[in-house]
Amino acid sequence: MIDIDIPGYKTLQLEHLVLDYNGTLALDGMLIDGVAEILAALSTQLEIHVITADTFGQVKAALAGLPCRVSILPPGQQDTGKLTYVGQLGLDRTVCIGNGRNDRLMLQQSALGIVLLQGEGAAAQTLMSADVVATDILDALELLTNPLRLVATLRA
Repeated sequence: MIDIDIPGYKTLQLEHLVLDYNGTLALDGMLIDGVAEILAALSTQLEIHVITADTFGQVKAALAGLPCRVSILPPGQQDTGKLTYVGQLGLDRTVCIGNGRNDRLMLQQSALGIVLLQGEGAAAQTLMSADVVATDILDALELLTNPLRLVATLRA
C-alpha cells in the first residue's frame, strides 16, 4: 500500500495500480524500456493490473514473468469495461494510468488518474479527466515511488 497525504486535496491509500498497455506501457505493441524494472519494484507496494484491447496482440508475451495481472477486453464498450474492472478493485484505492479515450472513465473515477502524453498522444477528453498529466511512463510511475512529487503537483 502507498499512503500519500496531499494537503488541501485528499489522502490517498492506494492498493492497486491499473494501467492501459498500448500508448501507456508500450508503443506500437513493444514494452517501453525501463518499464519492467519499475513495475517489479512497485509490485512490492501495489497490486498491478494491465487492462487492454491488446491492439497489437503482444501484451501477454511482453509482460510474461512480470508481477501483474493481464486482462484483455473484448471490442466494444471498453471504457465502461475498464471502469467496471477498477470498480471491482475499489475506486478509492486505485491509481489508473492511460492515454486513450477508453481510459477516461477509469481515470476520472479512480482515487488518482494519471494521463500520459507520449508518442501515441492522448485523447483530449481523457486529458481533461485525469488528476495529473505526465509525458513519460517512467515519470508517471516515479510519481508513485517518489510521492512528494504528487504532493507538489496536487496540493492546494
